[in-house]
Amino acid sequence: MNKRNRKPQGYSSRKVNTREIRQRFLIICEGEKTEPNYFKSFRVPTVVIEVQGLGINPSKIVDQAIESQNPEEYDQVWCVFDRDSWTEVDFHNAIKKAKDAGVQIAYSNESFELWYVLHFEFLNTGIPRSDYLKKLNQLLGYKYSKNSDSIYEELLERQSHALKNAENLLKQYKPCNPARDNPSTTVHLLVQELNRFIR
Repeated sequence: MNKRNRKPQGYSSRKVNTREIRQRFLIICEGEKTEPNYFKSFRVPTVVIEVQGLGINPSKIVDQAIESQNPEEYDQVWCVFDRDSWTEVDFHNAIKKAKDAGVQIAYSNESFELWYVLHFEFLNTGIPRSDYLKKLNQLLGYKYSKNSDSIYEELLERQSHALKNAENLLKQYKPCNPARDNPSTTVHLLVQELNRFIR
């Protein structure tokens, strides 16, 4: 076969008109346990999910994601981080830098636990970070553990409610200002993307 006509080898090659298409996600998280445990729990047979929990600030997370970008290794690269105690400038700059580099963002303002709360109720009033834990204790009916490796399965049947609540929450902010829009989250965008490949 002529070398010019050979199909490129490697992970990024695709079969046309087949359900064997695979996607490889790189998800880089601010948290070292909470977010990684959640996303590692997705059971998506047509997706390979690599999750890293780095425990560093949003800007450095984005820098790591940009450095790791390689279409031969990853089809999608996502950063997951919270507004938390980071400065407004750092949070805003991290999101802008990611968008400019083609890196996807799943942010939460104030806390990733907002995503869990949205499985139970629509929350459009900002609350202190510590109150998310108290609220989850009430909603779950037991003491919430940030390092839980079973929370995905426990919340799965309510996921459709969370997706709708998160989407409706974002619609309340026009124009959108992630650093100031409290509460708000785009975690649902990453969840929706992973769900696309569930068979």
